[in-house]
Amino acid sequence: MPHGWLILDKPRGLGSTQAVGMVKRVLRQGGHGKAKVGHGGTLDPLAEGVLPIALGEATKLAGRMLDASKIYDFTIRFGEETDTLDTEGQVVATSDVMPSRAEAEAILPRFTGPIEQAPPAYSAIKVEGKRAYDLARAGEEVEMKTRAVTIHSLELVEAGASSVTLRAHVSKGTYIRSLARDIAHALGTVGHVTYLRRTKAGPFLEESAISLDKLEEIAKGASLQDLLLPLEAGLDDIPALQLDSVSAQAVRQGRVLTEMPQSDGLYLARLGDVPVALMELTAGTAKVVRGFNLPDVAE
Repeated sequence: MPHGWLILDKPRGLGSTQAVGMVKRVLRQGGHGKAKVGHGGTLDPLAEGVLPIALGEATKLAGRMLDASKIYDFTIRFGEETDTLDTEGQVVATSDVMPSRAEAEAILPRFTGPIEQAPPAYSAIKVEGKRAYDLARAGEEVEMKTRAVTIHSLELVEAGASSVTLRAHVSKGTYIRSLARDIAHALGTVGHVTYLRRTKAGPFLEESAISLDKLEEIAKGASLQDLLLPLEAGLDDIPALQLDSVSAQAVRQGRVLTEMPQSDGLYLARLGDVPVALMELTAGTAKVVRGFNLPDVAE
């Protein structure tokens, strides 16, 4: 079974779950058996860009990828707001106000740093046990509670007569469609997202992303290893903790390691080049957070 990451450049119109299904099919046709497959952060069908796909033991890190910050490029078209806040919805408000480039640039600091935002009614968030988009599609009024998110940076990339394209580095839980709506309102107008591309998800950049055509080559016998990033590529910000064979065996049995000289924090424990576990080290004691069932290689 393969273990690691395939980074897809997801095209517009394809859902994240559909992308996972495509990867499963391609791997099966390429002779890789029934690999475990999961994605590291949903992208709306109307969005495109970086979609990390975890294979095998890397699926144990998919949850960490959901928590990672992301970078998006997106275009706000002023003058019309839709119920979905993108091009798929019905127009619910209009305005003749078309902000200038200078006005748009001047408003961005108000949306940088910790902010509160209300998610779109057309989102997968559950309201009283039901998906918000199901309630919205049924014509019900959906009151979305605000949530705290962080916009690490926000810059203007391009400006036209009736639109602006922005680049945002955001925390988990941020809705770009809500950010676009709120920016338009702050500029005294309305707007919706017409273009949305994720250029970075956690440590993964668009330069590492492969097209669906490239993915399909695996089904025709192309080498998976040429496209697969290692499991630890999703942990590039975590220091390594090198183990010997005795301590590695103890960790694989879920036992703690004591009298460790390293400073407190999260570590990737390894035996040679093989990831063994994520471990949390506190006051000299290291406990397993997540173990990996990977075969040993010669040290």
